[in-house]
This record gives sequence, C-alpha cells and structure tokens, in this order.
Amino acid sequence: METIGFGGGCHWCTEGVFQALRGVAQVDQGFIRSEAPWEAAAEGVIVGFDPAIISLATLIEVHLRTHSANGIYSPGGRYRSAVYVFTAEQRAVAELAIDQFASASREAPRTLVLAFVGFEPSEARYRNYYRTDPQRPFCRRYIDPKLDFIRRQFADNALPEAAAAKADLAPPRTE
Repeated sequence: METIGFGGGCHWCTEGVFQALRGVAQVDQGFIRSEAPWEAAAEGVIVGFDPAIISLATLIEVHLRTHSANGIYSPGGRYRSAVYVFTAEQRAVAELAIDQFASASREAPRTLVLAFVGFEPSEARYRNYYRTDPQRPFCRRYIDPKLDFIRRQFADNALPEAAAAKADLAPPRTE
C-alpha cells in the first residue's frame, strides 16, 4: 500500500473522486500542509492505494482531469492544486505526469508538486461527504459530473456506481 496527497479545490469533491476508483483503499479528507511557502493548511485528501491495481500516474491523471488544474489558485490559500508527495520517486512520477498533461492540454497547469508535511482531518460531519448523502444538491451539481467523467474516461479504473456508493466508511487516519 502506498500513500499520496492531493489538493484541488473543495476536498468534498476530491474525496468523492478518489473513493470511486478501484485500488483505492482509503481516502482521508482534511487539510494538508507542506513546506514554506505552502505551509498554510489547504483542503485536500490523503489517498491510500494499491499500486498493483492502480498506478500513481493514473491517480495523478484522474486528479488533473477532475479539477481546475489550469485554474488560478492562491498557493498560500485554502485551495491549492497540488500533489503532496511522500518520496522522491513519487515526486518524479508526479512531475512527469504533470508535464505530460501540460503537453496534451497545451496549457501550463498550476498544479504544484509539494512535500507532504502534515494532515488534519476534517470534522467528522464532513467526512465521506458524497457517500453519506449523494442526493445533496452540492453532490449532484459538482461531484456527480466528475464521477460520470471517471466512468467514461477511466472506465477500467472506476468502481461500479453501486459499489462506490456503498463502500466501507472507514475512519480517517490521524497523522
């Protein structure tokens, strides 16, 4: 099992995206910190995954394609488009995936590759936001389209819709 972090807008959306993928064993939603000048906590998720089932490169591609990777984010603010790495190998994979995305989209993504420094989980009432009530207006408007995109564009990696909605609601890690 490997661990990687992602930030990209709202962590409710990011959590729902990664919970819909085969090979993802755990998604913890909360606030991630990195090194200066990105030490301010930003919304994100920590993803535990099995690289024998889904590659890190695929996870990063899903991330880049399901949020505004080319959007304007304040690096010190609450939202940050980022891949939070735990190892030098992860950094190399992330940088290559972002370069390939930029080449394919012909736009320079603003997604940062940052060292993971710390994590604070969201309040319990916000965790597993999509899974606990996918009929919320926010879920229908913002998360459902991302999940539909995954089912179309990453069909081999997507959990069946019913399985994604009923997967175990494991408690978050505390790091």
